[in-house]
Amino acid sequence: MADMEVGNETAIKEFILLGFGNLPELQSCLFLLFLLIYIMTMVGNILILVLVVADQHLHTPMYFFLGILSCLEACYISTVLPRLLASLLSGNGSISVGGCFVQYYFFAGLAAAECYLLSVMSYDRYLAICKPLHYRRVMNGRHCVQLAAGSCLIAFVVVTILICLMSRLTFCGPRDIDHFFCDFTPVVQLACSETNLIELVAFCFASIDIFPPFLLTLMSYIYIITTIVSIPSTTGKRRAFSTCSSHLMVVTTFYGTLIMVYVIPRTNTLRDLNKVFSVFYTVLTPLVNPLIYSLRNKEFKEAFRKSVNRLVAFARSRL
Repeated sequence: MADMEVGNETAIKEFILLGFGNLPELQSCLFLLFLLIYIMTMVGNILILVLVVADQHLHTPMYFFLGILSCLEACYISTVLPRLLASLLSGNGSISVGGCFVQYYFFAGLAAAECYLLSVMSYDRYLAICKPLHYRRVMNGRHCVQLAAGSCLIAFVVVTILICLMSRLTFCGPRDIDHFFCDFTPVVQLACSETNLIELVAFCFASIDIFPPFLLTLMSYIYIITTIVSIPSTTGKRRAFSTCSSHLMVVTTFYGTLIMVYVIPRTNTLRDLNKVFSVFYTVLTPLVNPLIYSLRNKEFKEAFRKSVNRLVAFARSRL
């Protein structure tokens, strides 16, 4: 029994995620593509996390936050892609209402935590470049842990409130979600109870989770660029900007797509592109982040080279 009677209406017990069902001829290709992306993302982020923990030269605030970011993104993409892969493989997009809420809870919480963490990382670069004499005092180990923990705590408190409001909604059909995961708007649109309050709360929370961190990041980089421009040495400018350009690329992609999906008022065009934008911040950003941070970072390349050499030496010693 997929449904149960509630009063004169039928409350549904499961949703159907339509995913990319409008492209039946591409299901196998999409499965292989997303599987490859998931494997590469997990390997890349876990590798960064292992290197940050294992290499003493990477025990700095910048790499501590990068390690936390990699951990967040490994969890973040795991809330969406395994379920999507199973759906593409089996053709079954059904998910229970409770399971849908759980997926959204962890997805939204981790996404909001990443917003705050990216702003913390930009603040860290601001202090390192613009206030180098105060950097070690401000960014001590205790302060770094507090900033990382605070980012996660604030994010999940906000999402918990939203989930409590969502759990009070009544769903009596239809049950088809035109998306590849349980996102807020496609789910709430299926409710047959009043949704004005929860939509207002969600908009306010989305604005709180996106705009303050985004503005802090923007201000940090305005100060950073101003400081870099004033550096007389060309080599100094290049070195200072290289430590920030990777983070700036990630921030631009991540915040840009989030604002388009969750903050900009809905239009028919944006609604049609919602899945495309969602792929950017749910799938591509976690994939691109480790590639950008590792391929453009000399210290990471050196740490990776040393780790490979140690593994090769260990393997030879066992032969």
